[in-house]
Amino acid sequence: MTIAACHPLAPLTGDEIKAARRIVFESGQLTIPPDDVRFAYVGLREPPKALVRAYDRGEKVTVDRCLRLVLLLCPEAEVTEVVVSVTRGTVVSWVEVADVRPNLQFEEAMAVINALRANPEWNAALDRRGIVDKSLVQIDPWPAGTFGSDHEKNRRITKALAYLRDAADDNGYARPIEGLFAYVDMGRGTVLEVMDFGVVPIPPMSGSYYPEFNGPLRTDLRPLIISQPEGPSFTVEGNLINWQKWSLRVGMDSIEGLVLHTVGYEDKGRVRPLVYRAAVSEMVVPYGDPGPMHSWKSAFDAGEWGLGRMANSLTLGCDCLGEITYFDDVFADERGRPHTRPNSVCLHEEDYGILWKHLDMTSGRTETRRSRRLVVSSIATVGNYEYGFYWYFYQDGTMQFEVKLTGIMSTMGVADGVGQAHASMVAPGLAAPFHQHLFNVRLDMEVDGPDNAVFEVDAVRSPLGPDNPWGNAFAPVSTLLERELAARRTVDPTRSRSWKVVNRGTRNAVGEPTAYKLVPGSTPTLLADPSSTVGQRATFAAHNLWVTPFAEDERRAGGDYPNQHSGGAGLPEWTAQDRSVVDTDIVLWHSFGVTHIPRPEDWPVMPVEYTGFSLVPFGFFDRNPALDVPPVAGGDAHCHGE
Repeated sequence: MTIAACHPLAPLTGDEIKAARRIVFESGQLTIPPDDVRFAYVGLREPPKALVRAYDRGEKVTVDRCLRLVLLLCPEAEVTEVVVSVTRGTVVSWVEVADVRPNLQFEEAMAVINALRANPEWNAALDRRGIVDKSLVQIDPWPAGTFGSDHEKNRRITKALAYLRDAADDNGYARPIEGLFAYVDMGRGTVLEVMDFGVVPIPPMSGSYYPEFNGPLRTDLRPLIISQPEGPSFTVEGNLINWQKWSLRVGMDSIEGLVLHTVGYEDKGRVRPLVYRAAVSEMVVPYGDPGPMHSWKSAFDAGEWGLGRMANSLTLGCDCLGEITYFDDVFADERGRPHTRPNSVCLHEEDYGILWKHLDMTSGRTETRRSRRLVVSSIATVGNYEYGFYWYFYQDGTMQFEVKLTGIMSTMGVADGVGQAHASMVAPGLAAPFHQHLFNVRLDMEVDGPDNAVFEVDAVRSPLGPDNPWGNAFAPVSTLLERELAARRTVDPTRSRSWKVVNRGTRNAVGEPTAYKLVPGSTPTLLADPSSTVGQRATFAAHNLWVTPFAEDERRAGGDYPNQHSGGAGLPEWTAQDRSVVDTDIVLWHSFGVTHIPRPEDWPVMPVEYTGFSLVPFGFFDRNPALDVPPVAGGDAHCHGE
């Protein structure tokens, strides 16, 4: 099989995945039958940055397309990391990794469900609750975490929860089977232990969100039509997007989901680099109820499941509205075979209100510009929740990341008269535990080049005195973050805290270093105790900012294998080296999210909640870069002149 030459950061093709699978099986290094091998991860092993930059400059370079694979040798908990060159048809490296657990496997999750359906103890527990039609029992395998159970030793396990549906297409989360869960060996599909803490009445009410059960529907919503008769303003070549002076490459990783590469902005005839790579590195959903049914729930939806593996095929008019361009995603299944997910990434433009405006009171002349933004988005369904990931690009050089959280809450049944200190009642007999959704985005920065530094900027009140006689003065105070330990930072809204990424080797028109500013949005930190298992596994969420020098193998904030990990991996391990982060190739790791205290209005399906951050030019340009945006022409618009 011949692998065609392509851009070093082009998405994987089906032929490349097939070639990688063949190289693995023909290597002679597997000691088990092919049917016992699972491909837990297949992704591009990204080439060195220098090679990518040389290729983009038009230099003649050799592109060696390499894939990184994580092989799971079933049924044991044995993992092998393999790198293969599909260009040369060879194995580059083959490393056995001890005592780790990769992400949960979908095929094995189905085996877990089947094992429980056939288990006498499980069925006896359902009988005690008066459940006759057991085919209506929904079983959800969850990541089990790490709690010192003997079941965890040398096994890949799951904890399975159960819900009772009224019908096959019902919302099962309306009727949790409280007090019951099971430990199951995922690799072998065997039930290890059924835990029954006692019968709790199943909530009585349905939680359907389908339109036929929620009428009468509104009748006064008129059509909203978005039309671009001349087509969109962006161009697409392969995975390269150009729009309004922005350029970027888009891709999909099975763990991280949507990935951006080589984000730059054209200024005075040259493209100035801003971000080399941006993606969600990890996310965790820790639950705050201390009881035996819910205290262990702390899903790492990236590392334990995979945001790219859960990506939706998006639908025009529902997920995306307007003049849409889609990107398909070619991915490997757990047997290492390629599949195409159509429309996994959506690209379109949106009107976003006023970009800038001024009415000159002397002349009476008004100038107004409409803001338009480019939207690159994907949506992942991880069990009961949906997460929409949106990158926005604005004409003034701002880029923004927004997560839209929706879907259905994880619920618990409550007996009449039993109070809940760590959950909200959302329906009769039904509660939703307090929980958090905490994300970490890895930003491989290159503001005007690879050598950057980070300053923490606080707005500080000036002391009263001769220089501040009226007490009104304040000023920004900038602190250089010199080493990794000092760069573990937390937001301070009282000081309007932000972080500025500076290139001290370039200057703007007023003689200051060029820079971009990270402006936090919703930024809770992990509320679980640092000594808790989730506190040790999700330490990345204990701070809002981490800064590290670039290292190719430092990719995921919670480590490569958070599933059943005891903790300490990822950012806490790397930053303990306390490396210098001044005037070098740096990576920002920004943690943010939502602390969710559920409300009845979040039931039965949750209206979208938003979280995210912005990267804003701060002295990167010499003046407003959106002055050249033209006025609106035609129609009834009067955005220009008297």
